[in-house]
Amino acid sequence: MSAGPAVHRDAVPVRAPEPRRAPQGRRRPGRTDRVRAALRRALPALGLYAATRLTGMTVMAAWAWWIGKHPRTLLGHLWDGIWYAGVARHGYGLVVPSPTTKGVFYNDLAFFPLYPGLVRGVVAVLPVSVVTAGLLVAWAAAGAAAWGVYAVGERLHGRRVGTVLVLLWGLLPHAIVQTMAYTESLMTALAAWSLYALCTRRWLWAGALALLAGLSRPNAIAVAAAIAVAAAITLWRDPDARRDRRIWAGTAMAPLGWAGYVVWAGLQSGGGPLGYFRVQRLWGSRFDFGRDAFLFTRHLFTGRDSMAYYVTLAILAVALVALVFLALDRPPAALLAYALVLAVIAVGGSSYFASKPRFLLPAFPLLLPAAVAMARARPRTVVVTIGALAGLSFLYGTYLLTVARVPM
Repeated sequence: MSAGPAVHRDAVPVRAPEPRRAPQGRRRPGRTDRVRAALRRALPALGLYAATRLTGMTVMAAWAWWIGKHPRTLLGHLWDGIWYAGVARHGYGLVVPSPTTKGVFYNDLAFFPLYPGLVRGVVAVLPVSVVTAGLLVAWAAAGAAAWGVYAVGERLHGRRVGTVLVLLWGLLPHAIVQTMAYTESLMTALAAWSLYALCTRRWLWAGALALLAGLSRPNAIAVAAAIAVAAAITLWRDPDARRDRRIWAGTAMAPLGWAGYVVWAGLQSGGGPLGYFRVQRLWGSRFDFGRDAFLFTRHLFTGRDSMAYYVTLAILAVALVALVFLALDRPPAALLAYALVLAVIAVGGSSYFASKPRFLLPAFPLLLPAAVAMARARPRTVVVTIGALAGLSFLYGTYLLTVARVPM
């Protein structure tokens, strides 16, 4: 592999290279040709990603069978996966009081609609169950996400960095979630391609993908924030850009999916346009600027608890350090804003401490500094590092699904 182009240091989205002029008598490549060429470049990275995730699922499945649990159930119908399956089957309207916590009511309006809507669509077309459809959607989204992550890495730093970036994302300690019936892979796919569209100045595509991302998860508002930051910098640095309607349209479109569902869910809950946040509070989830995370961290130092909580604490610490390194690397401002908003939401939210690494799964730009460093390292160093990460990812993913009794 080649080392790739030099690191782009500009804070605004990078401009797409001018297409080469086709020789006389030869057809200029169309959009389909460009997509095929991009997919061919990404295939090695996608193959490695598929191999890592298949291995991780195989290790988990083998242990699950050994202890008498069904791998399909663990991947497709566990924790939030049960709620998504319920929405896909019956639509919204389920409210369940917590069996353990007084005053806590679980309302399925807390779950955004894009993923269960896609699952319902698959069930309508294919003769499969809701659980199987949920896994099919999640796996397809994981593949699209891996390609989008590669595309961003290749765009900024070249093919080698793009490949390493995908590998690092697929070998996170909690990467097993990428192949579960959860929404993180879907959001990552839409966010990555929206950020790629920003890097190539396709404002309408960026806004449309951000709109869809906003229908997938609550923290997908980070994608709209990234577009707003990119647009503000572009308009400030280039006054002529103010006449470009695509910038205004893409920026205005970006938050509509998220805001639309929040308002609709609030009205459905009977709490008015902002009633969605009351729904979240009844789940025990709210933004408290990290107070709950601090208190739980103090508990981990003064008492004893599940290993998953200590791993979560380590992942949060590494993520915050990675955020500093990402800022020092001066990436496009949109990527930094996106990662920063996701980190703030993950750390600042209350309750569900063990779920915080999952909330950070879409924050793949945090891995860019490590990917750049590994792309420059000696092959032996890269192989040893990847091997160690793979062992950690496969074993910890198996532990999370088959041993740990904490909500993911």
